[in-house]
Amino acid sequence: MSARLATDVLIVGSGAAGLTMALSLPSHMNILVLSKGELGGGSTAWAQGGVAGVLDEVDSVDQHVEDTLNAGAGLCDPKAVRYTIERSACAIHWLVDQGVPFTMADGSDAQFHLTREGGHSQRRIIHAADATGMAISTTLIDRVNQAPNILVLENHVAIDLITLEKLGVTNEPNRCVGAYVLDTTKDETITIGASFTLLATGGASKAYLFTSNPDGATGDGIAMAWRAGCQVVNMEFNQFHPTCLYHPKAKSFLVSEAVRGEGGLLRLPNGQRFMHKFDERAELAPRDIVARAIDHEMKRLGADNLFLDISHKPASFIKSHFPTIYKRCLEYGYDMTKEPLPIVPAAHYTCGGIRTNEHGSTDLVGLYAAGESAYTGLHGANRLASNSLLECIVYARAAAEHIVSSSLKPFNAEQLPLWDESRVSDSDELVVITHNWDELRRFMWDYVGIVRTDKRLERAQRRVKLLKQEIMDYYSNYRVNADLLELRNLVVVAELIIESALSRKESRGLHYTRSHPQTNDNAEITVLSSTER
Repeated sequence: MSARLATDVLIVGSGAAGLTMALSLPSHMNILVLSKGELGGGSTAWAQGGVAGVLDEVDSVDQHVEDTLNAGAGLCDPKAVRYTIERSACAIHWLVDQGVPFTMADGSDAQFHLTREGGHSQRRIIHAADATGMAISTTLIDRVNQAPNILVLENHVAIDLITLEKLGVTNEPNRCVGAYVLDTTKDETITIGASFTLLATGGASKAYLFTSNPDGATGDGIAMAWRAGCQVVNMEFNQFHPTCLYHPKAKSFLVSEAVRGEGGLLRLPNGQRFMHKFDERAELAPRDIVARAIDHEMKRLGADNLFLDISHKPASFIKSHFPTIYKRCLEYGYDMTKEPLPIVPAAHYTCGGIRTNEHGSTDLVGLYAAGESAYTGLHGANRLASNSLLECIVYARAAAEHIVSSSLKPFNAEQLPLWDESRVSDSDELVVITHNWDELRRFMWDYVGIVRTDKRLERAQRRVKLLKQEIMDYYSNYRVNADLLELRNLVVVAELIIESALSRKESRGLHYTRSHPQTNDNAEITVLSSTER
């Protein structure tokens, strides 16, 4: 079955970036928000730490810029960094105005509590206890549900973008005019026409076997934009969070950066500290350095995990600062007020993505991207902690402003053809999807992980090409379902990661390769273009 809808603005994704844009557009515009699952199920709600911004008089834009550039290992775009951080206070005040219940300083009803995380020279992280993402997500969802001009479609998975070029229109410039979407509850495909489309689909860390991300982080927006002809940048830079709880049932549960920011210590199985051997900042070094150090020590010792210890702090301090983490760890049998927590690194954040400018515009007219799916130039070769939520808010608001001022003429959705299923059938071999999914994530972890080599990357490239062909053959012959669509996107993104990693003949930031351990004098971004193939 097929159906057709029309809207002024289509927003694919319902995290911080998508909901911020929806709330930043004027009330006379019709806005349609697609959510892969139920609202609040994406990565935003999982974010523990907070939002980085210049809010304290002892801090400055220049200091925050310098910290970001240092973490980015020479690959940040300085203009994008300054653009973002200069707007940090306004972005955070917008969240406050929406009603986000940020934690106040002790004994104050007018001053917010600010914490410090790895790589930051000042306390500048505003937070809602240790569940900031959940507080932001819940607040924005409440506001969206109250807006009469915003329609939310839950359990809807985008299939592909619709462009004039794909439709064979040659008498006017190419542009994005909407998307084909699968309603997973009705097993129905929908053709959605839109004058403007925002991709706010999050990252692609589900390409790896171990990840801190929810199941939906399958790089959908990046893959759809790539198939539509957009450029992608810096896909080799995948951030691994150093401290995910190591427990067979603790699926994807990370222990916030803020635990180390408040005095948590990393220890070997024998209780010894080790981070001072790798960086003078010890536990407060940027994530890439900490993750590599943990990976090195685990391999050196043959250990399954290491430990994060904050039990030397008062129990009352731990419970008040990290109530969510404390409670979850207790559920798994660990009391962080009395003992160290077993931890292991896991894929956490995609620093590269769809190339955008300061307005969130891609190189396809009518298409915008914001949040983890976008490359703005803010993160470079490594993301500074808590800059990600900031980026979501700043660029989603910038994209909304750009749409309001746009002279792009509205598009008539009646011109769009419905989704065609006339030449496909139902599959009786769904095991193929499961098998390919597992194979992809395992070889990405083994060959394209924290430490890489040319041989490992070449092995991964050979495997991903075979896997991609299998998946495309399957896609061409059988009706789509959510698992197939995610796998199709994930294999595209995995190939982009591998190709980008192979092209970088140096070690920089999150990309560390034993084949090229040096860092080149010239820092250049990695740009891939599908139109050049």
